[in-house]
Amino acid sequence: MNSKLISSKLIRGEHSYGQVTDQIAGLVTDRSFNFRWFSAFIFSFLFLMILFGSVTYLLVRGVGIMGINIPVAWGFPIVNFVWWVGIGHAGTFISAILFLLHQEWRTSINRFAEAMTLFAVACAGLMPMIHLGRPWFFYWLLPYPDTMDLWPQFRSPLVWDVFAVSTYLTVSLIFWYIGMIPDLASLRDRSKQRWQQVIFGVMAMGWRGSARHWKRYQTAYLLLAGLATPLVISVHSVVSLDFTAAIVPGWHSTIFPPYFVAGAIFSGFAMVLTLGIPLRHFYKLQDYITLKHLENCAMLLLVTGLIVTYSYLIEDFMAWYGGDPFEKYVIINRAFGKYWPAYWILVACNVVTPQFLWFKKVRTCVPLLFLISIIINIGMWAERYVIVVTSLSRDFLPSAWHNYRGTFWDWAIFTGSIGLFLFLFLLFVRTLPLIAISELRELLHSQNRENEGKK
Repeated sequence: MNSKLISSKLIRGEHSYGQVTDQIAGLVTDRSFNFRWFSAFIFSFLFLMILFGSVTYLLVRGVGIMGINIPVAWGFPIVNFVWWVGIGHAGTFISAILFLLHQEWRTSINRFAEAMTLFAVACAGLMPMIHLGRPWFFYWLLPYPDTMDLWPQFRSPLVWDVFAVSTYLTVSLIFWYIGMIPDLASLRDRSKQRWQQVIFGVMAMGWRGSARHWKRYQTAYLLLAGLATPLVISVHSVVSLDFTAAIVPGWHSTIFPPYFVAGAIFSGFAMVLTLGIPLRHFYKLQDYITLKHLENCAMLLLVTGLIVTYSYLIEDFMAWYGGDPFEKYVIINRAFGKYWPAYWILVACNVVTPQFLWFKKVRTCVPLLFLISIIINIGMWAERYVIVVTSLSRDFLPSAWHNYRGTFWDWAIFTGSIGLFLFLFLLFVRTLPLIAISELRELLHSQNRENEGKK
């Protein structure tokens, strides 16, 4: 076991299991006023109001307030949709795949990463819905029997997205909740106010920590991890088929599924660092989220960043090697055409910036990691913008060409969705344990037994 996964204080036994539990659970049960949390909450709430106002105006006036046109019938909504779905991949990857691979360093970050997944997918699901001409009929996408014989078109990528995202959200929600049951029982037992005891008691589902409970819990958690693992691959592969299934130049490529999956994990781990570093600092969690956790995330950023870079190069190479003049033009137009700023932003953010992570000094410098994570998230949004807009705005016939530019309302909905994400995440931080208490105690127990064996 790598002792760097927990601080030296915990290894030396300066904190008992009860003290560790009280410290993490106290972030929830302590009802004292927290100025920093309250300031961030108000900030996110203001952006959430921007989202509500923008969506309300959209419902009143229609989608014409967006910058969409023909041929760019999808603009910011699908860009934001793919970006948010990608961010939601890191939580399931950390919780499911790393759990199956027995990677113990996931213990301190998996809980808030799973919550991040749920909130990111919620923001993603909002985007296609508000883009519909009549969003109140969104349920037409579901295969329900009705008297009008109205069935969804199963050859439509929009229907594929509904099935993929709803399945991913359902499994991720169950996986997150099942893993939290022992911690909810700890909150129930340590709460001093009656209403907290009742709420956490109901959510803990009668957990008493018996051997039978632990056996069933571990079996269910393992099965859900095995079920969630293929979803990491399948969900964003289905999202990529939205593009690959079309014959539009720049989209019709078989590299998109693995390329999108790698990019999703890339942006997801960047968001884990963007959220985890402030949490670590403001809540004094350096004993639990150590530099080793941040460095491991940085190394995964480097690996997935190299895969994304390779995908960029292969995409350009196949456009040249294939000899298709339309594909060649799309690649050249991306770099030197109307949308060249977005293209070179994505190159700078997604190709150049991750190369600094080769150096250990950068991987262990917390402020630099935080800055790099933000830059990568900006670059991944620019990547989705380039993919969507440059291909649609320059189709096969020059007579069908049309430039695209996001309006004020496009930007307002996008920034408002960030406010929604932060609003939900801050509520989670204040109401539920952001670190897996039971898994951390198990890690400490294993470390103590290992130390006793050395003596």
